[in-house]
Amino acid sequence: MEILVLVLVAIVVLLVAGALLGVALMLLWWFLIGLVIGGLGRLLVPGPQDVGLLGTALVGIAGSLLGGVIAHAAGLSSVVQVLIAIGVSALLIVALGRRRSLRA
Repeated sequence: MEILVLVLVAIVVLLVAGALLGVALMLLWWFLIGLVIGGLGRLLVPGPQDVGLLGTALVGIAGSLLGGVIAHAAGLSSVVQVLIAIGVSALLIVALGRRRSLRA
């Protein structure tokens, strides 16, 4: 009976550890994709932007999600989805830069 309990506890621990690792890897992937999309969005905006690395990643993640929703709703291809995500990221960087310049 004790062996059965130990096996069940081990299975639960492995499932929880696997789920946490999966979530951590998913968040890391989103961060990396956000950096790429946000960086490409920053390239479209002329002049210097007062947005750091974390801000760029968050804007890229938000742009990816919004671009994906817009492209999916319009029934567009994945290539157009990436282009929309970059455009949305550029718009968000402009908005974030303006917001920061107004506070300063």
